[in-house]
Amino acid sequence: MNHSTPKNCIEFKVWGRYALITDPLTKLGGEKFSYHIPTYEALKGICKSIYWKPTFVWVVDKVRIIKPFRTQSKGIKPIKLGGGNDLSIYTFLSHVEYQVQAHFEWNKHRPELVRDRIDGKHFEIAKRSLERGGRQDIFLGTRDCQGYVEPCRFGEGKSAFDDTPELAYDLMFHSFQYPDEIGEDKFYSCHWRPIMKKGIIDFPSSDKFPNPEIGLFRKFIRGMTPKVFDESQNIKGVGVEYGEVMK
Repeated sequence: MNHSTPKNCIEFKVWGRYALITDPLTKLGGEKFSYHIPTYEALKGICKSIYWKPTFVWVVDKVRIIKPFRTQSKGIKPIKLGGGNDLSIYTFLSHVEYQVQAHFEWNKHRPELVRDRIDGKHFEIAKRSLERGGRQDIFLGTRDCQGYVEPCRFGEGKSAFDDTPELAYDLMFHSFQYPDEIGEDKFYSCHWRPIMKKGIIDFPSSDKFPNPEIGLFRKFIRGMTPKVFDESQNIKGVGVEYGEVMK
């Protein structure tokens, strides 16, 4: 990774044999058809699988689509709500590869974790985690689609869309807004109309929603309260945990 990279920014390549990146409304059942492009929320989830703590929030800046769009349909037997199996057709993206640029910002709605806001520490851990393929398994939209990550320089190499000046999409799912990230006891979904230019999509961050004048829309889903992190309950210092392990 470039040493000139800011101490809160990572660039990585993510790829996999299949991807199934869908609107959350379709996850309830029935037929599924993957978006052609990854959503902000899916890429944010990959960043969190690489490394995450509630002290900060990952912000996805941009994604570069490397491979051409290919789809493959499969017969799937999902579990029905009442028991047993159903038969559905899922249409996956096949052989996908993306370059992602993202950075983390302190979660200002977590004042109890202010002492953990050490950018150099989290940056170094994120780099080491990325070099080792992430702390958790990487998925491309669903657990059925295993992904892999490694560091890269954003923009290097060729893309199948380098010669495509512009490709616009209609209204698509962008991300969720969670209570601990917006400071409200509410849960929202965000939608927008992405435009890909020469294979690159620049994302507005979740805190820019709603702004209908520029095509950023938000829908209230339900009330929700954030999990509280308290040093007396679910936070331990490294020294304390080390002492417990070594007993």
